[in-house]
Amino acid sequence: MSGRLAARARDAEAHRSVPQASIDEAAAAGFFAMAVPVSGGGGGASLGQLFDVTRRLAHGCASSAWTLSFLAMHAWLLCKFEPALQAELFAEGKVPMVPAPLAPTGQARKVDGGYRIGGRWEWATGVNHADWVMVNCIEPGAMGPRFCVLPIADVTVDDIWHTAGMAATGSNTIVASDVFVPDHRTMAAVYLKFGVAPGDALHPNSNVGFPMSAALALVAASPALGAAEGALDSFTARMKSKIQAYTGGAKQSDAQATHLRLGEALATVRAARLVWADAIALLEREGHKGNSIGVETLAAIRLASADVVRMANLAINTMAAAAGASSGFLDSPLQRHLRDVQMMRGHVVFDWDRAAQIGGKITLGLDPTPADLL
Repeated sequence: MSGRLAARARDAEAHRSVPQASIDEAAAAGFFAMAVPVSGGGGGASLGQLFDVTRRLAHGCASSAWTLSFLAMHAWLLCKFEPALQAELFAEGKVPMVPAPLAPTGQARKVDGGYRIGGRWEWATGVNHADWVMVNCIEPGAMGPRFCVLPIADVTVDDIWHTAGMAATGSNTIVASDVFVPDHRTMAAVYLKFGVAPGDALHPNSNVGFPMSAALALVAASPALGAAEGALDSFTARMKSKIQAYTGGAKQSDAQATHLRLGEALATVRAARLVWADAIALLEREGHKGNSIGVETLAAIRLASADVVRMANLAINTMAAAAGASSGFLDSPLQRHLRDVQMMRGHVVFDWDRAAQIGGKITLGLDPTPADLL
C-alpha cells in the first residue's frame, strides 16, 4: 500500500487530507482495527506490529501514514473507556474514526448525568474522516483533566491547517460550545494515563493496559523513520541516474562526495531504526505492568522517540544537501519527506532539548512533572 500512498501523495498534500481511496483501502485491510483486542472485534495485533506497518507505509507518504496510524491508535485507546461507550463506538463491528487532540485546552462542567463542555482543541489529526472526536478538558475542582468523547456533529471544525509539511494530516482545530456529554462517554485523564482503566477488565490478556503516552510517542515516531527510509530509496535511485551539471557527462554516482553523504545517511537511518526497535522491545516487555511501570522506562521511551525523529531529520537533511536543485521540486519524494519530517520535529514530544532534559532529570532521580508527558 505504500506505493499507492506515494502515488496519491501530491493530491493528499494539495487537498490537505488523506484521499478517501487510501482510507478505504486501510479499512478494507483491517488496519484501523489492527491493535484493537480480539475481544473488541479487532485484529489483536501487538503495538509493535502496528508501529512497523506504519513505518513501512511512510515510505510512500509520511503524512498519510501518520494520519492512518493515529486513527488506528485512537481506536486502541478507546478500548480503555467504559464498556457502554465501547458498545456505542464499536457497534456491529464498526471501527470508530476518532481524532484526539490530547492537550487539555477546553472546559468541562459537571451536571446531572454528565458534563457540559466547551473550548478549542489543536491539532485534530484525521478530523476530515471523523465520526467521533475525543477531547481533553479541565474540570474545575478535579484533580486533573477529563477526556470526553462526542459525535462529530456536536462540534465544528476550524480550517486552520495550512502548513509546509504534514499537510495531508488535516490537523485542524475542533471547537465546541456548551455541549452535553453523558458520563459514560468521559473518563478522568489520570485513569487513561496511569490508573486501571474501565476497559481493562473488558479486554483481559490484551495490551489495553499498556501506558498511553509511551505508545503514542512511538506510533508518532514511526512515520519519521519510514520517511527517512523512503528518502534513502529516493536519493539512492536519483544518484544512480543523475549527471553532474557542467562536467561533460560525469555521473553523480562516481563522486566521492556522494559516497560520503550516502554513507552518512545510511549510518544515521540505521541508528534510528535500532533505537526505534529497542524502544518498542522495551514497551512490549514492560507495558503489561500498566500503572506500575517504572518512570525510568517511560522516560527512556520518550527520549528514544524524540531521538528517532532527530536522526531521521538529520539523515534527510544530509541527503537533501547533496541532491541538487532538482530535489526541490514539489513532486520530488525527497523534498516531501524533508518537509514532513521537519514539521514532525516541531511536535512537543519530539522537542529534542526538552526530551533530553527530561531523560537526564529522571536518570538523576528527580521527579517528573505532568508537563513531561510520560
